[in-house]
Parts: sequence; C-alpha cells; structure tokens
Amino acid sequence: MRDRFRGSFKINARGRDLYGFINAVHESRISCFKQYVSRGSFCAEVYRSDLGRLRDIAEEHGIELTSYEYDTLSTEVIRRRRRFGLVIGLVLVIAASLYFSGTVVTIDIQGNETISDETILAALDELDIRRGTPFGQINYVNCENQLQLMVNGLSWAGMHRTGHRLVVEVTEVVEKPKMLHSRIPCNLVAAREAEIVYTTVLDGQLMHKVGDYVMRGDMLVSGVTRDDTGHTTLHHALGTINGIYRDEAAFTGELVQERLVPTGRTDTRRRLRLFSLDIPLYLGRNDYELRGEECVVKPMRVFGNSLPISIARYSYTEYVRTETELTSEELTDELMQKVYIYEKNFLTDCEILEREVTPTEKDGTLTLNVAYRLKGDICEQREILIK
Repeated sequence: MRDRFRGSFKINARGRDLYGFINAVHESRISCFKQYVSRGSFCAEVYRSDLGRLRDIAEEHGIELTSYEYDTLSTEVIRRRRRFGLVIGLVLVIAASLYFSGTVVTIDIQGNETISDETILAALDELDIRRGTPFGQINYVNCENQLQLMVNGLSWAGMHRTGHRLVVEVTEVVEKPKMLHSRIPCNLVAAREAEIVYTTVLDGQLMHKVGDYVMRGDMLVSGVTRDDTGHTTLHHALGTINGIYRDEAAFTGELVQERLVPTGRTDTRRRLRLFSLDIPLYLGRNDYELRGEECVVKPMRVFGNSLPISIARYSYTEYVRTETELTSEELTDELMQKVYIYEKNFLTDCEILEREVTPTEKDGTLTLNVAYRLKGDICEQREILIK
C-alpha cells in the first residue's frame, strides 16, 4: 500500500562500467527491488524519490539509463496536478462531507398512523428544525415538549440523531371508543316503498311477512310487545328486512361543450432544490395562460442514500378553450361513465336487478333517465317516544 503512494520506477542500465555502477548504487544505500543482470543489462525497481540520485550515478559511470514509471495513486495525482477542476471538485466534496456530517440531511418520522408526516414537519419547521439545520442548534428536550403541544393527538415525542438523519419518534393518543346506544327503544320502519322478499328478526315483533307490499313509513318490526297479562315491554328492534323496490336517477350533458385542448406547445423548466431552497435553473417566465403541469423530482444519491439535493423537472403543456360539438353517441358514452360511478358510490349495498336507460334529447342537451329495480335492506330505525 505504501508503494502505491510513493510511486516506483523500473530502470534498465547498460554500459561498460556496469558493475561499478551497481556497486556505487548499493554504497549510496538506494533501495532497489527485483534486481537482476541479464545480457549486459541491470534491471531493478526504485522509488521515485531516488531516481534523481540514480541518474547522477549513471552519468558518473557513463551508463545509459532508461526508466519506466508504474501507474500508482501518486502518479495519477502528479499527472493531474494542473487540472484545477479536479482539485476544486475534491475540495467541494470534502467541504460537503464535513457540512453534511453536522447538519440535518433527512428527517425520519416514525410511529405516526393517523397524523400525517406533513403536519409534523410543519410543526418542526416552526421550531426552526428543517433540512440543513445544524444538529448543534437543536434543543432536543425543549423541542420534544413543544412538538407535543403543537400537534394535536400526540401523547409523546422523542428525537435523536443517527448519522445525518434526525429521527422523530411519536406516539399518538389512543381515543376512547364511542359508546353506541344500542339499547334505546326503537321501531324499524320502511325507508321506501317495496315488496318484502326476506325477513330476519333478532329482537321485536315482525309486522309484515314475505310477499307484502309496504309503503314508506310503514311499521316493519315493532319495538313494543305485550304479554298475556297486558305487561308492555320496550325493545330496541333488530332485524333485516330485504325488499324489491324501484329507484330513479337522471344524468344530463350538453352536446356543445367548452373544453381545454392542448395546442402542442410544451415547455420544460428545471429547478435545483437544496434543502429548503428552490433555485431556478432557467431564465424568463412561462407565458402559457392555461397550462397543465407535471413535476418529476430526481434526488442525488451517494452510495444508495438520497441527499437533500435534487433536480426538479417541470413539464408544461399549453391548453386553449375551444367549443367542441359531441355526437349523441359520444355524449351517451360519457354520461354512462357517470352512471357507473353513481352505482359504485351509492348502490353498493344493494343488488341491481334491472337497469333501464331512456335517453332524451332537448334544446342541445341529452339526458339519460335511469330506472332501477333494486333488492336490498329497506329498514330504518325510528326511536320510540316515551312520556
């Protein structure tokens, strides 16, 4: 390893007074390695620091001396000593390493489930803790106490340093479960007009059987029962009453619509993100009145670890407002997408038996009237008022 830093040369010496040259080299205590004599030539390896003295001895004895330098670390440094960009880059790397070793490069939040990282990072920012903050300026005990007071829902917070990372560990408050009033006396009534197809009663008295057609508000399961002696008991009626019922929905759209259409013009801007700084790497402004924006952030990595230095690439697409005339078929397809979204959001608790779609076109608009035949639970709780 030492030879890699010192540098070494392979020499080849030829001449009449060869052995006198060899003896003079040994007497001068020049370190020679792998030396041998072959066909009137003396070959050996010497350090770079001894090459000058070796040439002086060769000149005194009339020896022709040739040398070849091995590729070593010191050789590369000497060859590139005038390349100031490498020197400046090396200095910057060393300075960055020293700087990052004493500052917060990343903030790692652990233990939060319901509280978002953004909420905790915002509170830390108010405490002057962010990426780029020197570790020596952080009062851990005070910041831990302040963080619990600033963020609702935290019961404990702790911070410690791990290398260039600031680890923030939190424990959230365990909410007391809500008490459900499941024993309040109530009846089950029909929430809509329907034909009963299935009944299950867990508590209370069934008032209708399968096959009956009930109106909205009719009693399905009574929470008031009487025994043979005339004693009245109040219940929290429980049960499942499924019925077949009808429902309707309407979806309307205009045949001539104003929409945003891309013009084909695009623009790309880059920004250098250094800790909390956002430095533009471009000149001028984007003059698109209406535009779509897409951002891709590529962080710099060293040995697989992300640094707080990244390049944000913003892609802009210009749009203009234009009036677009749709055909009935195109608008029907768009409205049917709304129908499917409506069913996914509001009809998941029931079974769709039939769906009848009736389109109506009038005054430049198209309306889809959707008639459903559904099967599902029709029960609705209604509290029993007691004097």
